[in-house]
Amino acid sequence: MLLREIINSIESVAPRSAQEQWDNSGMQIGDTGREIQSVLLTTDVTPEVVNEAIAYGCQLIISHHPLLFHGLKQVCGQTPQACVVEQAIKHDIAVYSAHTSLDSVFGGINTRLADRLGIQDYQILVPSAANGGQGLGVIGLLPTSMTYDEFLELVRNTLSATYIRFTRPACERVQRIALCGGSGAEFIEDAVRQGADVYLTADCKYHDFQSADGRIGLVDIDHWVSEQHAREIFRDIIAPLGVKCIISRKDKTPIQIF
Repeated sequence: MLLREIINSIESVAPRSAQEQWDNSGMQIGDTGREIQSVLLTTDVTPEVVNEAIAYGCQLIISHHPLLFHGLKQVCGQTPQACVVEQAIKHDIAVYSAHTSLDSVFGGINTRLADRLGIQDYQILVPSAANGGQGLGVIGLLPTSMTYDEFLELVRNTLSATYIRFTRPACERVQRIALCGGSGAEFIEDAVRQGADVYLTADCKYHDFQSADGRIGLVDIDHWVSEQHAREIFRDIIAPLGVKCIISRKDKTPIQIF
């Protein structure tokens, strides 16, 4: 299978046109005309993940977070990012990333997260100005209302959340749930305006919790945990093509809890 054919399949679900303007989804390293037999699927491209790809003999790494996002001024092994680029090129491993292109579509990060939590009848939380069928976050309903503590248990057990930080909602029974995988604190007020009882996201700051407390149940989980299912989405797209798909075992959150 040619790499460009794999990319075409991914972009039939998550087109690069759906990504945010500041993003860098797409090819990071490599030639789209090369043959691919096996691919390693990951959330982040780290030195450990590249070494894993080398060990498995993979010709391609597909990640959610772009490898090349912040400026890279030197490729001489002085930073983890530079090490990854150096090792990938040395071992002829291509890298492709689908970031907000995968966040912004049905069948992507947020709708898959909603499905895992049993949220139904969902719609885009913040529609794209250019395409109302795309956008960031979703909002929908649990099949029945539950206590807020029951919802927190659902999040912990379903997502294997390493930690949960939260504020109390306006009402202790909740049903209307908004969510945005990754760093979505900027959409708290959108969730409030649309009547959500709870807003689930990651990377919230102190003042986000302060402004949400008593108005909406703000549920903050680990960024990686909220987006780890990107690997499953990639597998579901690519495996039917006959390419061997390996979900990385070295891909994990860098955050440790003491």
